[in-house]
Amino acid sequence: MIEASLQLFEENKQKNGGFGERALAETMQYIVLLGLSRTEFFDHAAFYGGTALRMLYGLDRFSEDLDFSLIKEEDDFQIEEYLDRVREELEAYGFSVEVTRRFKKIDTPIESAFIKANTKIHIVETLVPDSVAQKIPGNAFCKVKLEVDTDPPPGARFEVRYIDEPVPFSVQAYDPSSLFAGKMSAVLTRGWKSRVKGRDWYDLSFFVRKKIPLFLNHLEAKLRQIGFYKNNQPLTASELDKMIRNRIREVDLESAKADVVRFIRNPADLDVWSEDYFMHVAENIIYSTE
Repeated sequence: MIEASLQLFEENKQKNGGFGERALAETMQYIVLLGLSRTEFFDHAAFYGGTALRMLYGLDRFSEDLDFSLIKEEDDFQIEEYLDRVREELEAYGFSVEVTRRFKKIDTPIESAFIKANTKIHIVETLVPDSVAQKIPGNAFCKVKLEVDTDPPPGARFEVRYIDEPVPFSVQAYDPSSLFAGKMSAVLTRGWKSRVKGRDWYDLSFFVRKKIPLFLNHLEAKLRQIGFYKNNQPLTASELDKMIRNRIREVDLESAKADVVRFIRNPADLDVWSEDYFMHVAENIIYSTE
């Protein structure tokens, strides 16, 4: 199956504009997901975040991590139960694997209200098959981070999606509107001063361009869970629009560009970024409550 790793790597390299390191990480991501799909993992958890948006719905930027959320809270959930199968899958494709575990730390009290600390994080570190390593001068090592949110906010919607590489398999994932809700939560709450995540703003533009509705009810649940929205009244599209526009006025777009530029193929795609542009994006958001 090592030849299959090389073929998958070459396909990902083309998709990533020739960037071998990105192609290697993405190759590992696919194999890790395949390993998880061979267990009962997706009976308990759903794929979400930037990598899900890229693999399942066509996001045109590279994403580093594999993010998951439990479908419902489970006190006894242990991702460790599934990692042996992930290791076996990676080894079958020629990777030598080590799995390490760490816990998310809260960096500053200013951000602490908006960061979920109850997240299980595992790092899958591998030595790369020689046939692949030869395509990446000086880099025969790669790692992929897996994060599982063990305290999911209510109201997300899920769907089964199919991935064709390296062999066909299925995953359970957040539907696009629920993914948009998660991304909007990040846009509103993640980052402080110059520590803005430009990837969130890039993805926001993607959702709007693709005319994917934002699932307002799930967004409200997420914002209430982290203490960002405390109004006794339900969150309305009008109120959210005000919040988005206020956030646009305060964000440092140059820092946002610097964060995301290494994840996209053409830096010129960011030339349009300005306060006026993102006000235009906000104006075109479609909302859904069903």
